[in-house]
Amino acid sequence: MSRRFTVTSLPPAGPAGTPDPESHRRSTADLRHLSGEDAKGDGNPKESSPFINNTDTEKGKEYEGKNMALFEEEMDTSPMVSSLLSGLANYTNLPQGSREHEEAENNEGGKKKPVQAPRMGTFMGVYLPCLQNIFGVILFLRLTWVVGIAGIMESFCMVFICCSCTMLTAISMSAIATNGVVPAGGSYYMISRSLGPEFGGAVGLCFYLGTTFAGAMYILGTIEILLAYLFPAMAIFKAEDASGEAAAMLNNMRVYGTCVLTCMATVVFVGVKYVNKFALVFLGCVILSILAIYAGVIKSAFDPPNFPICLLGNRTLSRHGFDVCAKLAWEGNETVTTQLWGLFCSSRFLNATCDEYFTRNNVTEIQGIPGAASGLIKENLWSSYLTKGVIVERRGMPSAGLADGIPVDMDHPYVFSDMTSYFTLLVGIYFPSVTGIMAGSNRSGDLRDAQKSIPTGTILAIATTSAVYISSVVLFGACIEGVVLRDKFGEAVNGNLVVGTLAWPSPWVIVIGSFFSTCGAGLQSLTGAPRLLQAISRDGIVPFLQVFGHGKANGEPTWALLLTACICEIGILIASLDEVAPILSMFFLMCYMFVNLACAVQTLLRTPNWRPRFRYYHWTLSFLGMSLCLALMFICSWYYALVAMLIAGLIYKYIEYRGAEKEWGDGIRGLSLSAARYALLRLEEGPPHTKNWRPQLLVLVRVDQEQNVVHPQLLSLTSQLKAGKGLTIVGSVLEGTFLDNHPQAQRAEESIRRLMEAEKVKGFCQVVISSNLRDGVSHLIQSGGLGGLQHNTVLVGWPRNWRQKEDHQTWRNFIELVRETTAGHLALLVTKNVSMFPGNPERFSEGSIDVWWIVHDGGMLMLLPFLLRHHKVWRKCKMRIFTVAQMDDNSIQMKKDLTTFLYHLRITAEVEVVEMHESDISAYTYEKTLVMEQRSQILKQMHLTKNEREREIQSITDESRGSIRRKNPANTRLRLNVPEETPGDSEEKPEEEVQLIHDQSAPSCPSSSPSPGEEPEGEGEADPEKVHLTWTKDKSAAGKNKGPSPVSSEGIKDFFSMKPEWENLNQSNVRRMHTAVRLNEVIVKKSRDAKLVLLNMPGPPRNRNGDENYMEFLEVLTEHLDRVMLVRGGGREVITIYS
Repeated sequence: MSRRFTVTSLPPAGPAGTPDPESHRRSTADLRHLSGEDAKGDGNPKESSPFINNTDTEKGKEYEGKNMALFEEEMDTSPMVSSLLSGLANYTNLPQGSREHEEAENNEGGKKKPVQAPRMGTFMGVYLPCLQNIFGVILFLRLTWVVGIAGIMESFCMVFICCSCTMLTAISMSAIATNGVVPAGGSYYMISRSLGPEFGGAVGLCFYLGTTFAGAMYILGTIEILLAYLFPAMAIFKAEDASGEAAAMLNNMRVYGTCVLTCMATVVFVGVKYVNKFALVFLGCVILSILAIYAGVIKSAFDPPNFPICLLGNRTLSRHGFDVCAKLAWEGNETVTTQLWGLFCSSRFLNATCDEYFTRNNVTEIQGIPGAASGLIKENLWSSYLTKGVIVERRGMPSAGLADGIPVDMDHPYVFSDMTSYFTLLVGIYFPSVTGIMAGSNRSGDLRDAQKSIPTGTILAIATTSAVYISSVVLFGACIEGVVLRDKFGEAVNGNLVVGTLAWPSPWVIVIGSFFSTCGAGLQSLTGAPRLLQAISRDGIVPFLQVFGHGKANGEPTWALLLTACICEIGILIASLDEVAPILSMFFLMCYMFVNLACAVQTLLRTPNWRPRFRYYHWTLSFLGMSLCLALMFICSWYYALVAMLIAGLIYKYIEYRGAEKEWGDGIRGLSLSAARYALLRLEEGPPHTKNWRPQLLVLVRVDQEQNVVHPQLLSLTSQLKAGKGLTIVGSVLEGTFLDNHPQAQRAEESIRRLMEAEKVKGFCQVVISSNLRDGVSHLIQSGGLGGLQHNTVLVGWPRNWRQKEDHQTWRNFIELVRETTAGHLALLVTKNVSMFPGNPERFSEGSIDVWWIVHDGGMLMLLPFLLRHHKVWRKCKMRIFTVAQMDDNSIQMKKDLTTFLYHLRITAEVEVVEMHESDISAYTYEKTLVMEQRSQILKQMHLTKNEREREIQSITDESRGSIRRKNPANTRLRLNVPEETPGDSEEKPEEEVQLIHDQSAPSCPSSSPSPGEEPEGEGEADPEKVHLTWTKDKSAAGKNKGPSPVSSEGIKDFFSMKPEWENLNQSNVRRMHTAVRLNEVIVKKSRDAKLVLLNMPGPPRNRNGDENYMEFLEVLTEHLDRVMLVRGGGREVITIYS
């Protein structure tokens, strides 16, 4: 489909037709932001758009006088299309570290040279580097041994499985690499941006460790070629006998390996350009060596090379100690013994005592390389696994064996197996030979078209190497004798490299070529691994590695190179190539597994940004590759696999614990969203079963003017109650409009989140802006949560200063909250004296949690102490349950039934039944009710005018006087003093004082008058003529915590026996107050020293005219208690006796 674009140039040109420099600067800055160059390693907490919120102080001037005035508002925050296209056209992406290195080189001598855009194609940029990294030490040093041990069939399966694994991984990698630009970091970048910083950091470090140990393996391969095939005389440690040769070889590997590592690290430190200059030489050695092998195979078909093998019986002999493969030789007419005779016999004489096996078997000589036309392939089809110390024997050859139990002399010149071999071990040793497929993706910045070159070059390289490996397996089995294949170090062929014996024109081609190729591979590993570590460090997701992100002025990772060399030295100290190979196999397999996982997750989630140019992929292929990698990990070595997964898991949890504040649009986040959506839809199917019910809290908190939480103890209690389980929503309400108060709401959210993190409350924060608090709280209760994941319990603090509010809206809001939770079938928890609740660092060493079970609320009162006692703050507190028995209740039977009920609930608690018999309503109750009703009537007048208020209060006063005078006209008077209101009283005088003075049975104490909820003190010194009660806003708060000194019923007997006064009181209020007073007396008596008291919260009155009295009832019910939690159930059972 054809596309036509019309580009209109709008920015004015500078002098002489040059582009506007300001526009160029702006577009360059935008593109730097697009490419992530301004942020170190994408260090911003969230991925941001390069074009949104890009402020510029000169924007206003820039668009003056242009013909795009209609879009001036948008242009203040978004770039023009011309700037965008200009920046994209000039966009270049160089590998990490190379930009600084290149700038440093260009600035030498004070002359700045223009940076040339990368122009590498598929062949030079991807194909050849992948070939160089895939072909390596295993091909030349171990593949023949693998074929000889496992046989052609099992070796073919092994190679096919490993190559299939890398091919599937390459398909997944191609899809990821073509889904946008892949900067330096290669697989680390792809995994971290696809699966998130936790997976990216864990797998990136594993890939780094794999690359580092690969460098150690290549160095060990270099030393093995040097000491075993090039210069055996250079060995420092010499073995005294044959049994000590292996240990001496390992020590030599350690010494020379350390020296070579030091030299290579120095070369890398001096400059990568030296490594890159020799890269083509190393690659040429690899290709030349492989061609020499194929040439030798072709030549062996008609002219096999001459490499005779000496056999004693069917046992293979090492050629190191003799020259003639015979027991006896003819010199003139005399029969003499050979050097071989002296190795098996006590002397060179014919009558010497010889080894029994040597005596009973003949010495034969066969060709080690019969050639491709010899039909040898049939003999090498099947495996021949060996145990350590076993002699390499030729199958199908007759031999006079020895009796069982006779040990073999290790000093005899046999070829011994140096290790126990089995299929899984061979897989672990062979797999590193197929690694290196990431070389193309690591060089994406140097490619002309990375999205085309990476898939093509990588897949072609894997196909080429797979064909070479598979054909090598068949050809080695068809051309080389089995005993030679199983001879790991070529002892039977005069110490030659086994694969070299097949090469043409000379074995030295392979020896020298493999030596330089392993040197080059080691240098490449020491070059790539530090840059990978530097990329991880600069991302900042692993804090303790950030020091390794620094380097030289040109960007070379000096500190990362030092750490890489130290880790590489660990592999060299192991000193055995066969032991190091499975280690790096684990790390590479884990990396490949997560590349496949990343592709599968992105494909299945179908995220909008998943648009790879490489189309030949499918999630089933990625899943198959992932499964194959995981299976190979455990096939190679199950304990190495567990260790590698443990290391990755620890790194993952460390990054998660430290809080990786990275938002890369990764697939794990998308997977989390999909899983959350699925779970939410499942939750919609119905409410949770009683067994699964737990309080899902909506915690209502209040913030001050600085948007700080007023009572942080409420979140401490939330943490103690939830212990990180279930849903927690912390909500708050700000008064105002959303447009004006949005910044304050954001600050409040940040403040609440910080407090939640400090108190270890796992949940969500929601701040609502509303015109008034009542509506805001209602909105939170109605809209909190999502779908089936909604709160079922509301936790709120008691409005401590509800009496002091001038508008008296606080207690009205609280009562409406109680009604709304009841209507919504939500449980309600109200904490009184929340400032006295313990914080998370505190511990109660003793005490009790007392539950006063008055009415059945679905089991909330039983469940809450059980949950609290799981937290270490309340763990040592015992649980006590009190219930109230009425006159007609059998308290003994009630206690038995409650004990049985708790036993079936599996809750341990002390049980006590409190008997509350019917009793007369006390004078104290009447007094509390009288003061409450008179106060309620006066509160109604607070919003009236001055004259209306005075008339209303005067009518109350006259009514009270008349009723009292009718009973005792001489001694009783009632006076209500209301201070005169002057202009500005509402601002200057924050309280209004109402004095109720009854001339009966109590002293006049204006200096310490308590609130209506408290009783006057000083009964012993009372003037029998007066009862003086004062209600003020400040004094009610000051006297809240004082102990009660109620007036005795005898002292005011005459006053409260007045029938007219009783008639003025609401009898329903009297009964309610009586219940509150009696219950409070019992609770205070039993639970004064309890660490926490939980009791049923009575519901508000159905008639809203009694709302003002409801708060007073609750105050009386809970006074003189330190920590109280009022509990109101949600109308469903929350605890069950069934399993």
